[in-house]
Amino acid sequence: MGRKVKIAVVSGVCAAMLGGAGYGMYNVASALGGVGGAGGSSAPEVKTGPPDRDEVAETTKAFFAAWTQNQPAQAATYTNFPEEAQQLLTAYGDDAHITDVRITPGKAEGTTVPFKVTAKVSYGEKSEPIGYTSKLTVVRGVTSHRPLVDWDPSVVYPRLEKGDTLTIEAAATPQVEAVDRNGKVLTREKYPSLGPILDELRQRYGDKAGGQGGVELVIRHQDPTGGDAAADTTLMTLVKGRTGKLRTTLSATAQAAAESAVGNYANSSVVAIKPSTGEILAVANHRDDGFNAAFLGELAPGSTMKIVSAATLIDHGLTTANGPAPCPPSAVWQSQTFTNLAHMTPNEHATLSESFARSCNTAFVKFAKAVEPDWLTNEAAQRFGIGRDDWKIGVPSFDGRVPAPSGPDTAAGLIGQGQVQMSPLNMASVTATAMTGVFRQPVIVPLSLDGRTPATARGLSAATSRQLREMMNRTARSGTAQGVMAGLTGVIGAKTGSAEVDSQTKSNSWFTGYRNDVAAAAVTEDGGHGIDASGPIVARVLRSMG
Repeated sequence: MGRKVKIAVVSGVCAAMLGGAGYGMYNVASALGGVGGAGGSSAPEVKTGPPDRDEVAETTKAFFAAWTQNQPAQAATYTNFPEEAQQLLTAYGDDAHITDVRITPGKAEGTTVPFKVTAKVSYGEKSEPIGYTSKLTVVRGVTSHRPLVDWDPSVVYPRLEKGDTLTIEAAATPQVEAVDRNGKVLTREKYPSLGPILDELRQRYGDKAGGQGGVELVIRHQDPTGGDAAADTTLMTLVKGRTGKLRTTLSATAQAAAESAVGNYANSSVVAIKPSTGEILAVANHRDDGFNAAFLGELAPGSTMKIVSAATLIDHGLTTANGPAPCPPSAVWQSQTFTNLAHMTPNEHATLSESFARSCNTAFVKFAKAVEPDWLTNEAAQRFGIGRDDWKIGVPSFDGRVPAPSGPDTAAGLIGQGQVQMSPLNMASVTATAMTGVFRQPVIVPLSLDGRTPATARGLSAATSRQLREMMNRTARSGTAQGVMAGLTGVIGAKTGSAEVDSQTKSNSWFTGYRNDVAAAAVTEDGGHGIDASGPIVARVLRSMG
């Protein structure tokens, strides 16, 4: 498409604490004299412990001076990873054409210094200003004992992570204006969770949306594992192209509700879909790491997996919704003891419907000796379309994992633990299949846009689907989901779940449910029981859709 200039951006840019003075246009040599550069001949005093106030000030002053004067080799000597620093700072000035850099430090907080950067980005005769804030931390070198800038790409630019670079490029794909199913514009500013998804949609479909590429400053992401990297993130447009329009299946109303709902709970993700079509209505994440766990998360789903497990028991003739599924206080399978939530009253005469609605673990574990190792795997794949790695939703997704278990994992898999892994997208789809009896692969852009062939599965018999709906309705009306589903009108159903994680003080909170033609699922890591965190998230999304 045209000339591409790659900017490898470095970690390690920071601020010094000297009042509001700016660094940029003065004699570098005088600033670099006393902090470990080419200084005097006497041996420096060996110090230990955190750098003191003067060391922080002198180190940041010297580092900023070299950086603003485009002396990356010199600036790198004031960092604890000089090779990375020199490479990235060289690219910052020479390849990225970021020039006229001025740095204004703020007041230091201990060994951390905030600062403001103003500069220019150039492409040919085109030049645009850029400004941002960042921070750095000064640490003591492990072997040198010198005060050094603790190197991280976010020092250079706050949105950079390990492996990222800055690049000025003639865009291979044009900008797109994504709109929802009713034509409302979807932006990352209004719907922050859509940021990485919009990037992916542009990369995949920008050339099909009627636009024309321009010239941009972007963050180019690199996958350190060697897999597919995330789509470029645009920071600035230097030469405008023509924006195309891309229609998605999303609902602005549902998306707004999802964004607001996850905002109340840290490390939460939710997905809503339309069971009658498989169209994705909303996807939202509230995470510090920016990871799209709603589509790509791989977590044990806890008792929400009992939807698939119950279908397995019914389809193989082991019981029915109104058939026996006793709920003892404990159950042992291959020397592993399983118990229920505290305060659950045992019931040796319980039906599957009752044990499902109460989320009785032991009732399902008791069936482990009658369940063949591949039954749950096959049920998930053949009936619910889960675990085959063949979904084509329009952006990257994890399609669930239900391996054929052995040993204790046979029982653990039936209650959504062991080796079973799901995302909120997977569980929303499972709920939609249970509700309609038909598996419809979720999509976020129409299949016709690029002729994608969707994944298919047999789906459920009418009898199995009916029994699952009855059990999920009972759970929503009088079971473990009653507290959060109360007040929702129409055709409703739900299933709560919690999944224990060894490193956490609380279990992961899972919840999935449906109302009329909307199914939604959510997870809150370290969130407790299903009704504690993820339940209110799902209920809010279902309520928003009338």
